[in-house]
Amino acid sequence: MRLRTIAALVVVTAVVITGGASPALAEGGGLKAFWGPITWNGQSAFPVYHDLGVNIYQTGLDWSTVAPRRPHDPGNPSDPAYQWPADIDYALRQASLYHMRVLLQVVTTPSWANGGRAYNYPPTDVRDLADFVAAAARRYPAVHLWMIWGEPDRQATFAIDKAVPYTQRALTPAQARAPHVYAQMLDASYGALKAVSKSNMVIGGNTYTTGYIPVKLWIENLRLPNGRRPRMDMYGHNPFTSREPSANKRPTGYGYYDFSDLARLSQLVNQYLAPPRHKLKIFISEWTIPTAPDSEFPYYVTRAAQARWITRAWWLVHHWSFIYAFGWIHLYDDPPGGSMGGLLSHRGV
Repeated sequence: MRLRTIAALVVVTAVVITGGASPALAEGGGLKAFWGPITWNGQSAFPVYHDLGVNIYQTGLDWSTVAPRRPHDPGNPSDPAYQWPADIDYALRQASLYHMRVLLQVVTTPSWANGGRAYNYPPTDVRDLADFVAAAARRYPAVHLWMIWGEPDRQATFAIDKAVPYTQRALTPAQARAPHVYAQMLDASYGALKAVSKSNMVIGGNTYTTGYIPVKLWIENLRLPNGRRPRMDMYGHNPFTSREPSANKRPTGYGYYDFSDLARLSQLVNQYLAPPRHKLKIFISEWTIPTAPDSEFPYYVTRAAQARWITRAWWLVHHWSFIYAFGWIHLYDDPPGGSMGGLLSHRGV
């Protein structure tokens, strides 16, 4: 859960923080991406995504589920150890029917690949991950958007993260281990995916607003053992926010980056992670605004405010040239007590 650090964000955004000019606006673009159910009440959800103008459907590919035992020929998607999920095949057919692309987010580690630990521990040998993503790329040749892990700056998804106080300005060697390990996972996956198809695009980083490790420190420490940056095509970020999106708000501060900080985040990403003479665009994978007490976030707004915030955010995306895609998570609210950031109530209203 994000409660610890998102709660810190709520406090931080109530504080006046100095510094930072308003980021300039330039004609941009942005594609619509969506995390949501593949089916709803036994029917395809893709007609709804089509009505929303979705360009990219996002879903997870759980390595630990697909490969519960070590494959004999790990780069071969036909190896009998692999159990490829039928719902992804269905999603690909539906996406094709409605002229959408599919993004697969590779997550979770099988116990045979991380020394018998839980699924949120990284692999002990990144070559095992590279073999898996190569097999996945061969299994799904229509997929050319690949995201390596979701929110690895959160301990729930990356167990080796060490808590970093928001006032800390540099990581200790123990704290830096997590971004160093993730950098190797990302770079190995990039090489494997590009070897299968040059058309494969790899989204890395994949932080969220606050993080167990603040985003700024995570980015600054994304380094390989030789000191070089890991390869990626875009930087992923989930800019959850408790304040209305604007290009003119003061920085959140403390190394945190919400929606209004995206121009500043782009500058930081390109300072530390972009290859020479190249710019990395930002892929907003997840964003949502709860409209009732929520199980994930300690704040919510009215439905009218949600509509206003979404409208404002979409306008900004279209004027920020550094945004590749604008992603939303949750099509429907859960019943009361769950996630309440959907665009429709749990009754479909």
